Formats: sequence, structure tokens, C-alpha cells
Amino acid sequence: MYNVALLALCLALGIALRYYKVVPENTAPVLNGFIINISLPALILLHVHQLQLSFELVYPVLMPWVMFAVGFMFFRVAGRFVHWTPQSIGALILTGSLANTSFVGLPMIEAYYGNANNELAVGMLIDQLGTYLVLSTVGILVAVLYSSSGEASLAAVVKKILTFPPFIALVVALAIRPVGLPQGVNEVLERLGATLAPLALVSVGYQLRLSELKGRFGQLSTGLLYSLLIGPALILVFFSGLTGGAGGRIMQLTVFEAAMPPQIGAAIVAMEHKLEPALVALMVGIGVPLSFLTLIGWYYFLGG
Repeated sequence: MYNVALLALCLALGIALRYYKVVPENTAPVLNGFIINISLPALILLHVHQLQLSFELVYPVLMPWVMFAVGFMFFRVAGRFVHWTPQSIGALILTGSLANTSFVGLPMIEAYYGNANNELAVGMLIDQLGTYLVLSTVGILVAVLYSSSGEASLAAVVKKILTFPPFIALVVALAIRPVGLPQGVNEVLERLGATLAPLALVSVGYQLRLSELKGRFGQLSTGLLYSLLIGPALILVFFSGLTGGAGGRIMQLTVFEAAMPPQIGAAIVAMEHKLEPALVALMVGIGVPLSFLTLIGWYYFLGG
């Protein structure tokens, strides 16, 4: 649970830095830029290159894709029904449909399920070939389209995806999988990737203002309801139908990962594209601590 405590501390530090005004006003954009261009690519390059694949793990890898696709439709319909802005809808699609399957997900798997049967490997696979691959492709597509109210040209969208640093890292990692990286390179990538969670939570905390809840409670509650309850429940029903109710521990871990709070990387991408930063900060700032309660319920519901 050390990692979870670190997330809470970094969130609090971000709030304190804003409150005491000890850093410049442009601190959040600077941190976000470092995360997108350095931390996230390093993390993807390191872990995707090391992944071991097997057929039985197809369903866990599919989970983030299914949850994002359903979330896209869910928030799009809900947003049009209550007349939310395109930026609000895009913010909720990114933060509500992508779960924090690494920095919260992996410590929670270890805390609740242990790692005696390599449970963490399942979580890592979900995160790298699922969550981060979604973010680096259709996630950035959603960010570009909704930040421009859907007016971006096809060429501009394709260019944005192809030049998105995490996507480039993903392509490179897959291309060099047959080649082993020197230990020194792995250590550098690990240290750079380790900065993502602390810096992202400091950035979110710096931009978190509970006063922004006014006028956004409906959006926030809808986003967290899908992220923490509706989305995971749909994943459980969908994959139970595909497997005939079988699946055992892998199925438990897949649904448990789906129930994680909003993903930090997606939040940073949303903020970078100016998709309601205040709403994004609320989704992460409230969603992470709230998930500590909802995950207890999911653990016992799934059979422990």
C-alpha cells in the first residue's frame, strides 16, 4: 500500500503548493509537459518491451478497449441529453472510461490478491497493452476531436496521433521486443517512468479546487458512477457471457482492475488539450480516495 500512500501524499502536496503560492502559476502545464514527453514514454518503452504474452490473457487486454468504447457512447449520449459542452464530454470520456490500472491498480492487486501466482503480471498486461494503448491511439483521437469541438481535419488528427510521444514509445517498444535492452537503459527508463505518478498527482492537486464543484456535480457524479460502478459491472456481465461464467482468478483481476479510479495519464492528456481541467482534477482528486471504499465492495462481491 506504499504506492497508494504516495499518491495521496503527492495530491496533498499539489494542493499545498497552490495554497501557499510557493511555485509559479504555470507549474501545472510544465509538469504536464514533462509527463507527456518524458515520464509516460519512458514507462511505456520499459514495460511493453518486457511483456510476456499468452492466449489466456486476451480477455484482460480487451477489457480497457471495451470499457472505453462503452464509456464513449455512454458519455456522448448523456452529454447530449443534458447539453454538456464538447470539452466536458471529452474530459469525462477520457477520465471516466480509462481506469488507473497501474499506480492504483497494481498496489491494490497486491494488497487484496497478493502475487503468489503472478497476479501482478495480469495487471501489468491490462495496463500496458490495454489502458496505455487505448490512451495512445483512440484516447488522443478523442482529446483532439473534443478539444476542437470535432472540427479538426483528418490530417491534423493523424499527425497528432503519430507524433504523440507515448504512441511513438509504444511503436518503438513493440519493434524492439526481440532485442534485449542493456541493464543501464532499463534503469534509466525505470527512474524516468517512476516520476509519472508523483508529478501527475502534484499537478492534479495543484489544479484541484473543490469550489469548482458548483455547477459540475452532475458531470462529476456521472463520471465517477460509470468509472467506479457501471463500467466494471458491464465488464463483469460482458466477459462472463463470453466465458460462460468461467475465468477464475484472471476474471476477478480483470473486473477488479476495471473498477479502479480515473487514470492519471488520461487526466494529463485531457488537461493538455484543455478539456475542462477543473472537472478533470475533480475526477481524479475525488475519484482516487473514493475508490478505496468502492474497491472493498468489489473485492468481496467478486468472491475475495
